[in-house]
Amino acid sequence: MAKRAAFQEKQYAFAAHIRDPEHVPAPEGVEDRRMAIYRELFFNNLRSLLSSTFPVLKKLHSDEKWRRMVRQFMQKHESHTPYFLRLPEEFLNFLRDEYETQDDDYAFLLELAHYEYIELALSISTDANDMTGVDSDGDLLKGVPVKSVLTWVYAYEYPVHRISAEYLPDSPLEQPVNLAVYRRANDEVGFLELNPMSANLLHLVEDNSAADSGEVLLRKLAADTNYADVDAFVEHGATTLEEMRGLEILTGTRTVSDRS
Repeated sequence: MAKRAAFQEKQYAFAAHIRDPEHVPAPEGVEDRRMAIYRELFFNNLRSLLSSTFPVLKKLHSDEKWRRMVRQFMQKHESHTPYFLRLPEEFLNFLRDEYETQDDDYAFLLELAHYEYIELALSISTDANDMTGVDSDGDLLKGVPVKSVLTWVYAYEYPVHRISAEYLPDSPLEQPVNLAVYRRANDEVGFLELNPMSANLLHLVEDNSAADSGEVLLRKLAADTNYADVDAFVEHGATTLEEMRGLEILTGTRTVSDRS
């Protein structure tokens, strides 16, 4: 490996000290007063970003512990992005792969961090819905319901959407909670808790390679769950589909004959 140039060595020494000032000395020839400004600037900017992205996570920890978590992230994690807004994802990776769990850590720490992160992730996503051939006002029972690419669905073992300083579950749920996070045309991000039936319905809509109509999907779901009154199930399901369209979880319908 080629030897680094002197200025590169200085940059690496500078960065190493900024990440871990307690254990790595500052590069020679730099006034400590100036280094202190950089140390505080880098740390405080990162802490501010992570605090705004993970507000509940921060609130559940003392200031001292939150500072330690941010510092450990700086010390241990090698980020792979030059973009400031991508750092929360790197922090999530750090919590998953490198963070040394403490006895007083919450069992739901990683799930809560993920739940808080996805709001930012969806807000900056560059995905866009292709509305070619989509009727935004189409009949959701007769047509093929179309799920927005700006709707993401996750299953959590803990009720992360309800966690707060007043509610700290110490054991997972008997059944996972399904949450849909969606971004509307005005860029507003929202969350919807899905019951098992609506979660299965949304999965059927997304995996609808046969281009079945909404009614066909509902009748299949009723059969799969041995629901006694199929017509009533379809009626309730139509209401659920309309609610999803109102939230822009669904963008509309394609015609049944359109298999694209």
